[in-house]
Amino acid sequence: MTVRPARRATSWSRAKTVGATFAIGALITGVALPAFSSGADPVSATTLAVAEEGSAQSFSSTDEIRAEIAPRGSFSATTPQEIEETRSRAVAAALAAGMPLSSAVDIPIADHVVLPMAAGSYSYTDGFGASRPGRSHLGQDFAAPIGEPIQAAMDGCVSRSTESFEGYGVTIQIESIVDGEAVSTVYSHMGYGTRAVEVGDCVEAGQYIGDVGSTGYVFGSCLHFEVHIGGAPVDPMTWLAGRVS
Repeated sequence: MTVRPARRATSWSRAKTVGATFAIGALITGVALPAFSSGADPVSATTLAVAEEGSAQSFSSTDEIRAEIAPRGSFSATTPQEIEETRSRAVAAALAAGMPLSSAVDIPIADHVVLPMAAGSYSYTDGFGASRPGRSHLGQDFAAPIGEPIQAAMDGCVSRSTESFEGYGVTIQIESIVDGEAVSTVYSHMGYGTRAVEVGDCVEAGQYIGDVGSTGYVFGSCLHFEVHIGGAPVDPMTWLAGRVS
């Protein structure tokens, strides 16, 4: 039985904030190349390449996306719970109105980066850049049994949290600032009902956000993890290599 790490409350007072605009580009998952090995027993996890154009996994948005530490403006909220509720309402209202979150939000600077899963709990399978019919794999798959905990790779705020996002299945997206750059991390194929954060929530590096699953277009259970810098996808393992501590 997997023991889930305790969820930590958002630390408002410790967060250092800076404005940032995120233009999120296309996110596409599919079958990937075998990459590195963590030493754990291999678990087969191969993402399904969908042949039909209408079923292709993709995401595009021209909206600016930012996530907040605290709501802008003057509010009567004083307790952490009241501030959290006010912030969540502000984020929800911005999204419902089709407005960029930049109208109300700031995000923390991330000075600590970790892998999205604990050492020994996964094996690397499909990697960045694998060939697809008309597309390529834009993330790294961490193959693991259903129910293994997933953690935020760095401090940031949630811009997407959903039980169903096209071919990605259960997905969480977190916005961060690292070395002065806008960084988006995507966590997908998660288990139904395991998401521990919602849009507008702020998280810390290593904080539990949900469990490994097999939702969306995928064979086997895995975490599909993507990193986007200023809206452009990059190899997650290359980017993490010089930053994980």
